[in-house]
Amino acid sequence: MKRFMDQDFLLSTQTAKWLYHEAAESMPIIDYHCHIDPKEIAQNRIFENMTELWLGGDHYKWRQMRFGGIPEAFITGDRSPREKFRAFAQVLPRLAGNPLYHWSHLELKRVFGVEETLTEENADEIYDRCNEMLPRLGARELMRKFGVKAVCTTDDPCDSLCWHAAIVADETMEIQVRPAFRPDKAVQIEKEGFAEYICRLGETVGREIKNVGDVIEALGERMDVFAAHGCLCADHGLDTCMYEKPDMDLAEEAWQTAMKGRPLSRKAADVYKTVVTLACARKYAKRNWVMQIHFGCLRNNHRIQFQRLGPDTGYDAVNSRSGIESLAPLLNAMEENGGLPKMILYSLNPGDNTALVSITGCFQGGGVAGRIQQGSSWWFNDNRAGIKNQLTEFSNNGMLGCFVGMLTDSRSFLSYTRHEYFRRILCELLGEWVESGQYPEDRTRLAKMVKDICFYNTNEFFGFHL
Repeated sequence: MKRFMDQDFLLSTQTAKWLYHEAAESMPIIDYHCHIDPKEIAQNRIFENMTELWLGGDHYKWRQMRFGGIPEAFITGDRSPREKFRAFAQVLPRLAGNPLYHWSHLELKRVFGVEETLTEENADEIYDRCNEMLPRLGARELMRKFGVKAVCTTDDPCDSLCWHAAIVADETMEIQVRPAFRPDKAVQIEKEGFAEYICRLGETVGREIKNVGDVIEALGERMDVFAAHGCLCADHGLDTCMYEKPDMDLAEEAWQTAMKGRPLSRKAADVYKTVVTLACARKYAKRNWVMQIHFGCLRNNHRIQFQRLGPDTGYDAVNSRSGIESLAPLLNAMEENGGLPKMILYSLNPGDNTALVSITGCFQGGGVAGRIQQGSSWWFNDNRAGIKNQLTEFSNNGMLGCFVGMLTDSRSFLSYTRHEYFRRILCELLGEWVESGQYPEDRTRLAKMVKDICFYNTNEFFGFHL
């Protein structure tokens, strides 16, 4: 029986072990989509305790604590940091098969040297041991410990980007920290607070926004500001992927209705969203930015808790009606509009994998390898089975060697272990194919493919120039 999480964790064949240790293990990290606060990097935040670093804002962990019957006071409430840590330690041993069990122990092992498994019985001792190390582990030191070379944060068009400017001006900071343009609040016309946000966007660009054309123009101006701060990509979050035939008159009518606080039909909202999304895509293509689209999420399902805690607190789920059927006409409209940028597409519904990859195959070209591609397993799918399924589908109907690999999609400075988790699963899958005779044992090519997926493809695709 293998020891828990030894050096060959998740690696069962000799080829997989060789690939991971010789090709993947030492590759640096480009985390091209995360939700880390650039202020914390600029100020090199020192966390006061392990609960603040490990559990603060981590809705993955909060969700499982609720599953385990932990009262909310010990999750997002007013109980002490030590009590909250103990509460998580109480539920962790019950998470057999959950990636959070692996991620948590990888984080403890890689950063704090904790070799034993965390339980309710040893929680206090591990808590104290880790806390002793925290004064030496600022945000930047944590990034360096994992070999991070570049990250893209997630930034609203109205953000000042002052913390990004501060990072660039700091000669002691060698890691690239770039903003990513996230215009969701200007696109999602059906959401509460849309009219207020448009007013804020107007204040940001210094003039009143009077119509849809003004919205598009304002977003373009903010793209210029983002580009001046090193932006290389944009990300659009959609509950469902949408497409309606673009019609500026209908979009304008929808916009005027929303600005008056009146409800919209689904079709009217989708016409507006399609028009603005196409306009954004064209501007991204001109800047050679990578456009990412995330879709297929049912958000804020527990209304009482949403009102108490706000979004991204553990109350989202997979949407079986992801809108995958709208993806192809949306991409086609971008192409016809003269603005199909390089794209990475994510559906939260794993049932969309085959359709999504097959659709990407219809829009390749332009001399760019993997110009349009499926993104890594996202959120509820970034577990062992989900990652393997995504890689397999990418291989079945796409070209695995073009894949840009893993990201954290996280607010935590400890989540870079997800890259290790992904890399081990990637090497295990390739090793399985080699040792079953499905791919030749050409170690030079295999090692190159693994290194490309872990680092070089991302570096080239986005243009980090590392």
